[in-house]
Amino acid sequence: MYPEPIQKLAVFFARLPGIGPRMASRFAFYLLKVPEQEAQELGEALLQLHKRMRLCAFCFNPFSPSAGSGETLCAICADARREKTTLCIVEKEGDLEALEATKAYRGLYFILGGTVGMLRKVDMKHLRLEELKERLANPKKFNIASDGFSEAIFAMNLTTEGEATALYLERLLNPMHIKTTRLGRGLPVGGELEYSDPETLRQSLENRR
Repeated sequence: MYPEPIQKLAVFFARLPGIGPRMASRFAFYLLKVPEQEAQELGEALLQLHKRMRLCAFCFNPFSPSAGSGETLCAICADARREKTTLCIVEKEGDLEALEATKAYRGLYFILGGTVGMLRKVDMKHLRLEELKERLANPKKFNIASDGFSEAIFAMNLTTEGEATALYLERLLNPMHIKTTRLGRGLPVGGELEYSDPETLRQSLENRR
């Protein structure tokens, strides 16, 4: 129904999380009205996103290394002041940012990239399960100055998918003899970490079990 440039842009926006076809079309028509300079700046920002951003070699958190530095670790993993025996496993980048904002956790993170319940068994390969085991078993391989992790925290949303993921990870890591804990009370059932307030997350971290 729309001209091809509008339709192509709307299709792109509709792929974004939480964006339906109607909202995607609104975004496209909004961009049609902005000055050409702003549209060019948006296009350049998208190009720079791929040119300048990298995934941390250890936790997979996106970061922007300094030009020519050869940095492979994000600021969190490269911070010598971080506690190197505790690993907090989260589903996505927004969960990491929410937990980090509490300033109550000083260990390292690992972004799993999804949940067990969200994916079909045939798609389980998209989760970073082998990468997780490799980093727990040999952190020094990824330039993490640690003699090993003593605790893995499953910081999953208190949803059906989050609970299924935590149970799966418990079975997966059981042969490694690493203490596993989950976030404690404070988070509402069905709530998402990314949208929880810092105080609630701080209490959940302190009361992990």
